[in-house]
Amino acid sequence: MSILDTFVAHAPALIVAIPLLGAFLVQLVGRLHEKAKVVFALLTILLTNCFLYLLTYDVFTNGIRTYIFGNADLTLPVVRILFEVDAMSIYMALISTTLILVAFIFSWVYMKDNTGLDKFYTLMLLLTAGMLGMVFTGDIFNFFVFLEITGISSAALVAFWVHKAEAVEAGFKYILISAIGALFVLFAIALLYGQYDALNIAVLAQSIQFTFLDKIALVILLVSLAMKAGLFPMHMWLPDSYSRAPAPVTIGLVAATLASFYGVLRVIFSLYGGIYSGTDLALLSTLTSTKFMGSLLIGLALLAILVGVIMALRQTDLKRLIAFAAVAEIGYMFLGIGTWMAAKTVHVDPDGIATAISILPYGNLALQGGIFHLFNDAFDIGLLFLVAGVIFFVTKERSLDNLSGLARHMKATTIFFIIGLCAVAGLPPLNGFASKLLLYESTFQLNPILGIVAIVGSILLLAVFVKVFYAAFMGPDLIKTNVHKEPRSMIIAMGILAAVIIIIGLFPDLFLTHFVEPATDALLNFSSYTNAVLIGGV
Repeated sequence: MSILDTFVAHAPALIVAIPLLGAFLVQLVGRLHEKAKVVFALLTILLTNCFLYLLTYDVFTNGIRTYIFGNADLTLPVVRILFEVDAMSIYMALISTTLILVAFIFSWVYMKDNTGLDKFYTLMLLLTAGMLGMVFTGDIFNFFVFLEITGISSAALVAFWVHKAEAVEAGFKYILISAIGALFVLFAIALLYGQYDALNIAVLAQSIQFTFLDKIALVILLVSLAMKAGLFPMHMWLPDSYSRAPAPVTIGLVAATLASFYGVLRVIFSLYGGIYSGTDLALLSTLTSTKFMGSLLIGLALLAILVGVIMALRQTDLKRLIAFAAVAEIGYMFLGIGTWMAAKTVHVDPDGIATAISILPYGNLALQGGIFHLFNDAFDIGLLFLVAGVIFFVTKERSLDNLSGLARHMKATTIFFIIGLCAVAGLPPLNGFASKLLLYESTFQLNPILGIVAIVGSILLLAVFVKVFYAAFMGPDLIKTNVHKEPRSMIIAMGILAAVIIIIGLFPDLFLTHFVEPATDALLNFSSYTNAVLIGGV
């Protein structure tokens, strides 16, 4: 076995271990030189990305890769950690590590005058390790452990500016919501463990009978993870946390929020993916349950879209406005899942016996749209938060009432804001248009009203950000102090996100074919996920 093959074989472990180890080493490195910790943190995340790219090529070429810490016999009651990495895991990991890399580049100048930077980079690396552990783990209890690591580090980062009362308040809200959500996740895990004496997702997926307790566990898991993903009406923590945290932290929080959305996907498709087969009565019961849950998700998603854009229209704080737009964008992702769950039909044989449940074609199209929008939302909203961070860094202003004429001083930032504006509003030829078009088409086939509401939501988002553009960038120059040019590191960070937005917008079919469709297939192909563990994938 070559060195490269060895690296690929151990990549799942190294991708989580490198930022985890780096989180502790950055404290020691910082004692050598003040800038050394910044360089070390950046090199750590770059190395993590290198191993992730190797693993990405391997998974997309050879299929699911599994990795076990401990005894490989899943029937033995021993402590172990199992990683199971498929195309969906890789898809989410690429989003997380790219956003963290951009956050580190952006923080080079943005955070340089702050004290406690060793703690900042330690927490950011812990956040990275937690998110990657969430998307790689194949054990539901270890998912909870990594969820807790992500939540604790995120709360500390939200409250990083401890001299600001609103930051501490936002951090307290975040840790409270995170703790409540995590405790309910643990309770659901206990319900499943008590019935099936297993924690491995593949083993549980094969064992679940969709009993009353299984249904309770499903509801608890979905509600808890949807709350941490910021779905209406459980989004109350998101505007405060996103708006009060430093800009590099905010895009890290975007990644953490989407990691919880990934948890929703994994529960529905991998943990409970086997419930779509069974006896006549079981099939009918499953169909009724999933259609009801799909309708509920659709309703909440539409409310999230409408409430998010309406609340954004009322804001004068730029970051808080973008945070409410993020609530609306999360609604579009859940709209895709809800449409998939509602687009089901039962096949009946000539004797009137239900034989199988299948998904109507537009259901899979909606799921692709939701997963595609997962990627687009991360980069579009992330770019807008970086723009808001640059504006605050240069002007020390957050209120739109005190901002005007910025285009005269900050030409690069103005261009990046226009790109983010058009992408979030779903205008061609940027990436947001491609994913939203899939959602418009699929939801319209389920019910025309759904497609119309989704389009209206995008129009309102466009109105929101056009208002911001004219308020902050056009008009008379209200900035009385000297406005310096944007630091080069911040322009590079925004440029990376803008480049991805433009490239995907110009070539959406390539991205759909090589990333979105494999990620969607990985979720829909329930047997591949379980067989990788149960039939000899380890």
